[in-house]
Amino acid sequence: MAKKKASTKKTKTSKLKKPSLKLTRQQKVVFGTFLFFMGLALIIAFASFLFNWQEDQSILNELGNREVVAKNWLSKFGASISNFFIYNGFGLAAFIPAVLISLSGIYLFFGYQLNKLFKYWFWGILMMLWWAIFFGFFAHKNSLLGGRVGYEINDYLQDYIGFIGTVLLLTFLLIAYVVIRLKVTPEMIGSYVKNKKGELKADFKTASESAPSEITEEEEDWVSEYAPPVESPIIKETPKPATPTNEINFDTPQKTPSKPSAPIEEVKMEVETAEEEEVEDTLSQKLVKDFGEFDPTLELSNYKFPTIDLLKDYNINSGGITVDQQELEENKNNIVNTLKNYKIEIAQIKATVGPTVTLYEIVPEAGIRISKIKNLEDDIALSLSALGIRIIAPIPGKGTIGIEVPNKNATIVSMRSVIASPKFQNAEMELPLALGKSISNETFVVDLAKMPHLLMAGATGQGKSVGLNAILTSLLYCKHPAEVKFVLVDPKKVELTLFNKIERHYLAKLPDDGDAIITDNTKVINTLNSLCIEMDDRYNLLKDAMVRNIKEYNVKFKARKLNPEDGHKFLPYIVLVIDEFADLIMTAGKEVETPIARLAQLARAIGIHLIIATQRPSVNVITGIIKANFPARVAFRVTSKIDSRTILDNQGADQLIGRGDMLFTQGNDLIRLQCAFVDTPEVDKITEFIGSQKAYPDAHLLPEYQGEESGMGLDIDVSERDKLFREAAEVIVIAQQGSASLLQRKLKLGYNRAGRIIDQLEAAGVVGPFEGSKARQVLVTDMASLDELLND
Repeated sequence: MAKKKASTKKTKTSKLKKPSLKLTRQQKVVFGTFLFFMGLALIIAFASFLFNWQEDQSILNELGNREVVAKNWLSKFGASISNFFIYNGFGLAAFIPAVLISLSGIYLFFGYQLNKLFKYWFWGILMMLWWAIFFGFFAHKNSLLGGRVGYEINDYLQDYIGFIGTVLLLTFLLIAYVVIRLKVTPEMIGSYVKNKKGELKADFKTASESAPSEITEEEEDWVSEYAPPVESPIIKETPKPATPTNEINFDTPQKTPSKPSAPIEEVKMEVETAEEEEVEDTLSQKLVKDFGEFDPTLELSNYKFPTIDLLKDYNINSGGITVDQQELEENKNNIVNTLKNYKIEIAQIKATVGPTVTLYEIVPEAGIRISKIKNLEDDIALSLSALGIRIIAPIPGKGTIGIEVPNKNATIVSMRSVIASPKFQNAEMELPLALGKSISNETFVVDLAKMPHLLMAGATGQGKSVGLNAILTSLLYCKHPAEVKFVLVDPKKVELTLFNKIERHYLAKLPDDGDAIITDNTKVINTLNSLCIEMDDRYNLLKDAMVRNIKEYNVKFKARKLNPEDGHKFLPYIVLVIDEFADLIMTAGKEVETPIARLAQLARAIGIHLIIATQRPSVNVITGIIKANFPARVAFRVTSKIDSRTILDNQGADQLIGRGDMLFTQGNDLIRLQCAFVDTPEVDKITEFIGSQKAYPDAHLLPEYQGEESGMGLDIDVSERDKLFREAAEVIVIAQQGSASLLQRKLKLGYNRAGRIIDQLEAAGVVGPFEGSKARQVLVTDMASLDELLND
């Protein structure tokens, strides 16, 4: 397998195939021996540290001096590592990982199954933390019982939930461990106590019954020679009345006249449960062993991600956000004085400076109504002479009231700064989007796969197109062409034109279609219906693979557990981007809204995600059906509170300052962000860089879609029927599902040939007419009816 070439300028490393970590038997023996002795050395060092830690404490800073001698049995190494794990770590609980390391060595040396070992490590680490926190009750700071970690965690818990709360928490965790790990239940404890009580009663009863017989032979002789011939009332047996033989008394234990029998010793039974053998898919494992996992990026194995140098740094001279202390002081005084004019006293105020907006958090005096401050929004804006004052009363999760005030000198948030941030580079997301920066100047990254669809709206010129470019740029910087495809709809014909250069890398389109950027409304309708067909086909593939979502499906396909001959293939994510949704609704109406609503409702699990932008956020454009299926929304500045409520179901978008200032919600709180700015020349450089590399032969082709008029001109002549017509008719009748995708999978046909056969079946009366994205109705109920129909 060819490996990807590394590039020093990459911001996202190429996704190479992970090397196998499987060890040979010899390596396991050597590594197991090392782990065993390493764990044994730790145990010796820790044990010695308990006696010599005070003497060795003074030499820890002089470990490099060979003349210094440590008291620890493993000398300086033992003193240093013991100080780290016990004194500064987990105290006495540090013995647990030492034992686990030795146990790991034993498992590897003898070649035992590692399933149990993983459980030992999991529960061992949990118990180490539990004991460290427990000993923290009795340990002074930095003592050996709980170590510094145990003391600090215990102290932290007591600060927040108190001593009693910490005791209750540890007790709950201990009970959970005993129940889950040791599988001890209240019924087992009750049964154990009951058995013990039964044993004690049996022992007591046996001892009392055997007491009269404890007479020596000499005593018996003396009694027979010297005792008077009278019957002793103590040892005399009174004859019992006979009882019927068929009657059994379960309440009174049956006694025999002979001497009492010794108690039956309880025989302990050891129950051993055999572990279930792992069911191995030998064929798929053999394929993976011989050829490795399937690599979807192999065809473009030399593909290089765009470099960070293609993006411009707009703050290279300023060095980031500049804090104007005088401006902050003036705003603070104006806020305080304005509130004082209305007899509202402030106990505390704090300022958080962002790229374009500064958040002033105030804590009012006791007894001040929040609504009173909220109603002063316009008065505070007047005193600050600023546009876009927004009051958050109260701030969710905090006991403060927020006042957002725009900065006089805004800082541009460059796309370069958010792409280069560790938060984006290290994001473990399927489709990470770097939208911009928050008020606290933190890079804001979200996962489109979890949204799962995004609605963007705002007035003309407030940043929607830049926001779309930022989203597309984010995906281009982190996803390989084999992993994601874009369906771009641009009714304005100028916004997304630059992405034509990456058509054969990232774009998807209909077969025999010209431009990959869709501008004609008729093609938009066909494309949306084609995506519905793609959605249905993907769900059928997931059903056959017995998985629930695209992530599980691709993992199974990479492991070579799905046969491509059965129609299975690697499924890339598909992102549909519509730049101006209002224009489509005006011209096409329900023909556009219906497939979009269907995609929004169903397409999340199979990896089709929608991003819709509009500059007219009215209720006839953003309808209830659309809003219900787009929980994630971005609002740029709008002109009225009504538009803000239409987008966000809340006001606030009318108080933004424009130029990328936006509010983001994912169904809960509103977050104010400054959208990352990526200019047209930067997008041009990125698409040029990608377009100049080796590409696929064509853009990713979506399923062919034919409109309702496609049913005309059917092949009625029997002689022109396909050779597989009869077999296809039987497949359709047996499955009672009239779709071309079914014929594709069962008969291994291409889409065009399967579509022609479906038309011939319609002409023959086997299936009904075309019904949009739904499967056709099957008009023949059984094989006998099919034979009669075709013979006629």
